Amino acid sequence: MTIVKCPTCGASVTWTEKQRWRPFCSERCRLIDLGQWASESHRIPGEPTEASEPQGEYTKLHS
Repeated sequence: MTIVKCPTCGASVTWTEKQRWRPFCSERCRLIDLGQWASESHRIPGEPTEASEPQGEYTKLHS
């Protein structure tokens, strides 16, 4: 049996098919983590990129 720590609160989580929110202990912890990614509190380090012109149908319709 594998036990991991919840990335949000640190609670022990048993890694099984029955644990619905793994690696999180609950939906609440999962949503907190998602919110941190959405607000850019969590990010993957890297060089910034320049924004490019939109491509596809939007550009054709709005040019």
